[in-house]
Amino acid sequence: MPESDTPLAEALAVLDRHLLALNAQDAAALADTLHFPHFRLAGGRMQRWDTPATYLDDFRARAGDGWAYTVWNSREPIATSDDKVHLDVTFTRYRADGSALGQFRSLWVLSRLDGRWAAQLRSSFAA
Repeated sequence: MPESDTPLAEALAVLDRHLLALNAQDAAALADTLHFPHFRLAGGRMQRWDTPATYLDDFRARAGDGWAYTVWNSREPIATSDDKVHLDVTFTRYRADGSALGQFRSLWVLSRLDGRWAAQLRSSFAA
């Protein structure tokens, strides 16, 4: 496990908080794990959120009606610096009955801006 004061540990802590907030469907806590503008490249399309106003609703639309929760399967560092971390992540989306909707791989870029660590952008193979 990385030391708690390293950039990697900070980035992983953001991902932990992100998933807790997502699964709780807590829009404010979820927004706290992201920098805005926030960017997502998927399906050949770049999405941009300038504010957190629609972020959670947009996620729900992507995940589908059957989505109940998500878990990280892996979170592997690719590169780190004092103010940026690139992570190769895999996650699974589940239905309420525990059956998997799908497993997906993404590249997450987390950065420290104005002293705060959060996800700034990602490239995802998820819908």
